[in-house]
Amino acid sequence: MTSANMEQVSPGTLRRVIVAAGIGNFVEWFDFAVYGFLATTIAQQFFPSGDASAALLKTFAVFAVAFAFRPLGGIFFGMLGDRIGRKRTLAMTILLMAGATTLIGLLPTYAAIGVMAPILLSLIRCAQGFSAGGEYAGACAYLMEHAPSDKRAWYGSFIPVSTFSAFAAAAVVAYALEASLSAEAMGSWGWRLPFLIAAPLGLVGLYLRWKLDETPAFQAVTQEHAVAHSPLKDTLRNHGAAICCLGAFVSLTALSFYMFTTYFATYLQVAGGLSRATALLVSLIALLFAAAICPLAGLYSDRVGRRMTVMTACALLIVVVYPSFLMASSGSFAASVVGVMLLAIGAVLCGVVTAALLSETFPTRTRYTASAITYNMAYTLFGGTAPLVATWLISTTGSNLSPAFYLIAIALLALAGGLALPETSRISLHDVVAQEKAEGVGASA
Repeated sequence: MTSANMEQVSPGTLRRVIVAAGIGNFVEWFDFAVYGFLATTIAQQFFPSGDASAALLKTFAVFAVAFAFRPLGGIFFGMLGDRIGRKRTLAMTILLMAGATTLIGLLPTYAAIGVMAPILLSLIRCAQGFSAGGEYAGACAYLMEHAPSDKRAWYGSFIPVSTFSAFAAAAVVAYALEASLSAEAMGSWGWRLPFLIAAPLGLVGLYLRWKLDETPAFQAVTQEHAVAHSPLKDTLRNHGAAICCLGAFVSLTALSFYMFTTYFATYLQVAGGLSRATALLVSLIALLFAAAICPLAGLYSDRVGRRMTVMTACALLIVVVYPSFLMASSGSFAASVVGVMLLAIGAVLCGVVTAALLSETFPTRTRYTASAITYNMAYTLFGGTAPLVATWLISTTGSNLSPAFYLIAIALLALAGGLALPETSRISLHDVVAQEKAEGVGASA
């Protein structure tokens, strides 16, 4: 099977690949979004306390703990994906996530079983973090290994589309619940409904993924008997420098993503004084905007290259983050919408170019393992902790704008790491020669 033949995937197959990769990713992130949007309600059910701020911090701490298991899941599912293939591994991740999410919807609260409630919540969140560790990088690899080399960022942009759509759907569900239910009903049973939605969605995603074939690139590696026997060992030996450089950039992707999608719903309430329902509506508008511009960001990256997209994303976030937080804390609905949308543009650019770089930076035989480690380490350190750090910064400094300066510092780190990577927008993900060159890049980046 030649490189040319492998890259000629039919449009119909590409559409099915996008849907299968996207729906699984949607299920994975729907739960994470719901947890963030309903943080204040979950705090009341599992962490009852006279201090509302302390309960919220504990809720976000459980959010962060789940991310500690993402690197472990990334290593486990990454090695599995490089050994047995992308398709079967992605079927496992969606099954585990959907099952764990459903269990949260059935979990007794603190009032029913006492301290066991937050303990069980933490354990289930860890299972979700473990499965999520193998999802995003695997979905990107699965889609990228089907896409033509000159349109990878555009096709890959539909993975971020599914992510932002998941957050938008979670915002719709949370907003509808807030608007239609009393506080008593919301605390009693209303908060459970979004988590129970995961069961049927997970089964649909599992069916779609199981019906598709393995990627052309992994099939070629299998036919050439070049499957990595020790993908983790190969990754650490050959790609340590590339992991560090790409990880530095992904740290900004993680931080801007969670600042924008998860933390801002809380920030609009705490700093801006908006009601919970209004804050969710602002987030929903911005999320729909973000999903809509993802393909445009993909087109831009395919046209100008990955390095220019990295520079654009970092520069944009540095410029807009301060006015974005300032407008979001104003208490004005219109200003809040504009402020969050400004931050969304930078977050989208980061997310779309990251989806491409995760696959382009590493060769096929270790792509799943290396990209999963890179992605999940960055998201654990900077994504999962984003709401917690932002809340702590405001509490410590007394300034509602302190998280903006934190994001600017990470943007400078990301710019240095991203520019240390080579331009990869036109390389083949299928050629054996290209893979050997990528090995060299990974060892010397």
